[in-house]
Amino acid sequence: MIRVLLVDDQPLLRSGFRALLDVEDDIEVVAEAADGQQGLTLIKEHQPDIALIDIQMPVMDGIEATRRIAADPALARVHVVILTNYGLDEYVFNALRAGAAGFLVKDIVPEDFLHAVRVAARGDALLAPSITRKLINRYVTEPLHTRADIGLKGLTNRERETVALVAQGLSNDQIAERMVISPMTAKTHINRAMAKLHARDRAQLVVLAYESGLVTPRNR
Repeated sequence: MIRVLLVDDQPLLRSGFRALLDVEDDIEVVAEAADGQQGLTLIKEHQPDIALIDIQMPVMDGIEATRRIAADPALARVHVVILTNYGLDEYVFNALRAGAAGFLVKDIVPEDFLHAVRVAARGDALLAPSITRKLINRYVTEPLHTRADIGLKGLTNRERETVALVAQGLSNDQIAERMVISPMTAKTHINRAMAKLHARDRAQLVVLAYESGLVTPRNR
């Protein structure tokens, strides 16, 4: 059973999402919250698999709520999925940097919404390669500020290569083909790199690859 917690300040939207989720045999909505602070309290209480969190809310916004979830070791199993009206805007970009596993536009069709919840619950990347490339484009158009404190030295050469390919927007199958390995081996390299870099998900791995200087826009 996939346990979901909804955090959105619009009751009608929460009701709509809940109606979609509750009819599924493998999904359960465990609680709802109207702002980030209440959401954070309920997330700590219920320990859901997925927290669907709106970005712009009163009291505490979705970015700050995401940042606090990502910083709490007790909530390591909670996958944050950001809800937005506008696609990949500045707010979403900051939420991904804060630790969100991905994002969904609120006008998503029901079938895609349910699929995305299941993908996120498995711990797989919720960012399609096209979205990853949009993240990359942000580093093309904005000044790059590298962080030397990111511990890339702990990665093996194969893990570094895998991270670089993830940051170029390649899927696991494409990485496997490029490195002449199996998709399962590629996924293993990615998971080990995320563990060593303390990245919660693929989105953070992309951000860390650029912030560390492992990959630069001209490497695309």
